[in-house]
Amino acid sequence: ELRTKYNVRSMPIRKDDEVQIVRGHFKGQQVGKVIQVYRKKYIIHIERIQREKANGATVHVGIHPSKVVIVKLKLDKDRKRILERKARSRMVEADKGKHTEETIQEME
Repeated sequence: ELRTKYNVRSMPIRKDDEVQIVRGHFKGQQVGKVIQVYRKKYIIHIERIQREKANGATVHVGIHPSKVVIVKLKLDKDRKRILERKARSRMVEADKGKHTEETIQEME
């Protein structure tokens, strides 16, 4: 979904992004919002992904960010700047390495 809408392959995950799990026990379930990003443990907690502990309390299950697909970004000015930067670098790479007749004539 990121590819079609924003023309990027990957993006750092952030709280309030909407994701879908693609691997593991919870895969294929509905889209959920990221509640917490636990960077020290490389884990994210997602809205409706929980399990019950032995004492009856429910806890959110931690999921590795590589096992999810971002469906919807929470856009703010920093995120928009990242997308613009990636788009700009893509435009530069598209022109890179291509020779036109004018550039060949200039080299001779």
